[in-house]
Amino acid sequence: MTRFVRVTWALHGGALLWLLARPSHWPMVLALWACNHLALTLIGLWPRSTWLGANVRRLPAEAAARGEVSLTLDDGPDPALTPRVLDLLDAAGVKATFFCIGERVQRHPALAREILARGHELQSHSQCHRHTFSLLGPKGYARELLAAQRSFEEVTGVTPRLFRAPAGLRNVFLAPVLHRLGLELVSWTSRGYDTRERDPERVLHRLTRQLRAGDILLLHDSNAALTPSGEPVVLAVLPELLRRLSAAGLHPVRLSDALALDPAVAEPAHRPRSPAALAASFHPPSPTA
Repeated sequence: MTRFVRVTWALHGGALLWLLARPSHWPMVLALWACNHLALTLIGLWPRSTWLGANVRRLPAEAAARGEVSLTLDDGPDPALTPRVLDLLDAAGVKATFFCIGERVQRHPALAREILARGHELQSHSQCHRHTFSLLGPKGYARELLAAQRSFEEVTGVTPRLFRAPAGLRNVFLAPVLHRLGLELVSWTSRGYDTRERDPERVLHRLTRQLRAGDILLLHDSNAALTPSGEPVVLAVLPELLRRLSAAGLHPVRLSDALALDPAVAEPAHRPRSPAALAASFHPPSPTA
């Protein structure tokens, strides 16, 4: 629990005591609660914020010292676009992290397995990529994330260790659920807005204007905007982005490698349980008579 969240709970408790002691002060108590909830909402709309819980925004210092960066791709797998992205990555000898949607993993199981077979990794981007994700409560988050974990495990045999929220938006209830699932929240250092920006040069500029070791870069292998010539922006951006990374002496690596989450590198202190065991922990059996 972050300091801000602890202050929020203390504020709510203190305001309730104030209301009980001085019922006539209810307008001030209500205003205090409203201001706090407004602050919570605004912070939840800030994808790189750490005020609601831990959030990986850059690679560790050790990875940066090795000149590493991580290229991440969201919203796939997409049978029309992901294979072409994989070919570009293979041609450059680069490994990436794909934050995939559980429903799409189930819909395109062979493609999800192909991503792994080519040496990349799959991590969770939720089950359905709900537009209302930031409005869910604890049970809603548990259902959504557990469903995604099951999808990945059933299709690939791999259980994600990292999670990226849809559009990076969330609320105060997400961090405890991630902790129970053994997941770490990941945002990014730079993103290109390639789902809405049609100019590849502008996307490249956003990704590389302050480029340095330790960056986490965000693109999409689904829902891509199209250039004026009709080409998905990500395909126009990737070759030049990879060239610039190489020219700068930066080495793209999978997030799990940079964060030492690969069991071959370091055994995690908090090993995640299976989705079935976790589901039981969220819905304990009723006591018998």
